Amino acid sequence: MGKEDKQFWLLKTEPGEWSWEDQAANGGLSNWDGVKNKQAQKYLKSMKLSDLCFFYHSGSKARRVVGVVTVVKEWYEDGGGAVDVKAVGEMRRPVDLKEMKGDVGLKGFALFRQPRLSVVPVSEDVWERVCGLGGGFEGDGQDDRVQDDDGGED
Repeated sequence: MGKEDKQFWLLKTEPGEWSWEDQAANGGLSNWDGVKNKQAQKYLKSMKLSDLCFFYHSGSKARRVVGVVTVVKEWYEDGGGAVDVKAVGEMRRPVDLKEMKGDVGLKGFALFRQPRLSVVPVSEDVWERVCGLGGGFEGDGQDDRVQDDDGGED
């Protein structure tokens, strides 16, 4: 599959309902279900195997991208429907909503245009920018970069 075929997404969850820690404790696997909004369901139905998704904590205390998951099973009917996702890795540094809103490179991000949706598409440019803000994520192929105490690379 070429890079042009890969899609990127953002999946929102309340940490009290399902957190990154819950995802990791579950062997990294979960079925992403309980999505009631028709537009968000349409996005879930559009997901393909190996698509990458930001794992976003919503709620009043911590609105931020905390990790990355990949689609391991496309849309299937299970009550209200679901996709299965598997943890790829935690963000090296969580990326806060306030930080994203202040970044001119993220102008027009669907998260800002459709803040109530629990599933939103992410363009490749926005994906790269958010990854850059967070220093990437574990499993992105950049794990061999080691930063020393003054922020430089060893």
